[in-house]
Amino acid sequence: MNTPIVDFVKKYNDNNTVRAHMPGHKGESILGIEHLDITEIKGADSLFECDSIIKESEKNAGLLFNAHTFYSTEGSSLCIRAMLYLAYLYAKKEGKAPLVLAGRNAHKTFLSGVALLDMDVEWLYPENTTHLSLDISAEELDKKLSDMSTKPCALYLTSPDYLGNTLDINAISKVCKKHSVLLLVDNAHGAYLRFLEKSQHPIDLGADICCDSAHKTLPVLTGGAYLHISKDADGLFSEKAKTALSIFASTSPSYLIMQSLDMANLYMADGYREKLGEFIEKVDALKSELVENGYSIIGNEPLKVTINAKNYGYKGTELGEILREHNIECEFADPDFLVLMLTPSLKDTELVKIKDTLISIEKREIIKATPLPLYIPERVMSVRDAVLSLSKTVKVQDSVGKVVANATVSCPPAVPVVVSGERIDDNALSLFEDSNITECEVVIE
Repeated sequence: MNTPIVDFVKKYNDNNTVRAHMPGHKGESILGIEHLDITEIKGADSLFECDSIIKESEKNAGLLFNAHTFYSTEGSSLCIRAMLYLAYLYAKKEGKAPLVLAGRNAHKTFLSGVALLDMDVEWLYPENTTHLSLDISAEELDKKLSDMSTKPCALYLTSPDYLGNTLDINAISKVCKKHSVLLLVDNAHGAYLRFLEKSQHPIDLGADICCDSAHKTLPVLTGGAYLHISKDADGLFSEKAKTALSIFASTSPSYLIMQSLDMANLYMADGYREKLGEFIEKVDALKSELVENGYSIIGNEPLKVTINAKNYGYKGTELGEILREHNIECEFADPDFLVLMLTPSLKDTELVKIKDTLISIEKREIIKATPLPLYIPERVMSVRDAVLSLSKTVKVQDSVGKVVANATVSCPPAVPVVVSGERIDDNALSLFEDSNITECEVVIE
């Protein structure tokens, strides 16, 4: 596996060329990486019009993922919008309505993509009590699609979700094909799933298009991501993939991130599958020890440890603070859960520290909390109309009766509890409080 982008930049830097071009630092060191930070000079190719080293590197990635693979230096957020654009083109080609059936636990970027493309959304709601997960089966989906008077052009799902739950993508993909509906998967947390002993990557399980945030689980700089298109999917998608990405992307993609993606190809090709398998065994052992010591672990994603904190007598945020006092920073914590994202880049000593710290925390009486009821707000206007409306920011206690403009939620987890175009009522206040949301942006009516 070669690394054409990395090799070009190294050779360029070693030649001591006078940099009469962007960026402004001219390779002079402040952070220590500036000498590797270049722009689209002659020979460096161009991400969205690539025909040489970037194209070669993306082809390398595609061989690893068994897909048509395209780079993003703006995370899966860019890829999500590109997926929706491709679904929009597909709808036009097939004479379908630009309607997307989507899991309610969609990332907030999904909303911005829908708004920009003027697509309509019908939501799939979870039967469980958290808006961060969706528990739909293939049978339930089949019934839903059969009952819809207007068939969607695409189904959009998040798997794995923030809590480490995965859906049966293989079975779901068969239902989508039965109904001639595209399957789009936000696989931001699951790039590594391709390299399990038996691949659990959405593309291998039948998805038409998916995105991976390489930086979340692979040794890639923040912002590095992939847009994957199945080799079995409509040729329109791979043909228009670069257009789809470029419409929403900066014209100045980061060469540092591209080099990171390029080098990751070598990393994945050189024994990563074996390294991953050995590490997952260590994570499984960690989970088992935590369970033996009274913790409740949820989710089935191999590299996540998600603790149901209240079953241990704490809020997730409390456990997060205790870990922080021991110089351990978690990925996410809310009143219910604590989430740790682990990868083979962690040392064995660090895994031991995580285990010892958690086990040292004294178990308390279970916090019995009444689950928040399933909440389906009243839809007042389309996502696009709400996002493009004049708006103002108000305290949540003053928001009842108003319509959400841009959904207010931090990342992580970036999953809105009330989405753009929906009216806020008293039920929403408990959800806002549970998500530590104190202000929201509402439409000026």
